[in-house]
Amino acid sequence: MGNRGAPSANRMMEAYFDAARSETAAPSAELMARVLSDAHAVQAGLIAPADKTTTRRPSLRQAFRALGGWPAVAGLATATVAGVWIGATQPDAMTPYTSFLQQDAALYQVDLPSGAGFDVDEGTL
Repeated sequence: MGNRGAPSANRMMEAYFDAARSETAAPSAELMARVLSDAHAVQAGLIAPADKTTTRRPSLRQAFRALGGWPAVAGLATATVAGVWIGATQPDAMTPYTSFLQQDAALYQVDLPSGAGFDVDEGTL
């Protein structure tokens, strides 16, 4: 139906493609000069990177300020010391609260029936 004009259309398109292939378009010298001058102008406007010697390293004061100031750092230090103290020497007042951690190991054992399939006979592996 719509293929009747296809061969002539292909030949016409082929002529356009041949013309496009034969033409080599290179930018003119004026265009290249304008592009390069524009690039140099843009690069001149950029800020040069700072010297390595002028950069400041973060100080202890900046770290304390980032954490919330001296009161926050004092709270962190107190919590750290208290945690180490409680962890290293368990006070007697804490024993009732931590007695569940020292229960018998029998609570953790589970007796499985013999038919559970966890027994391995010799030579089956």
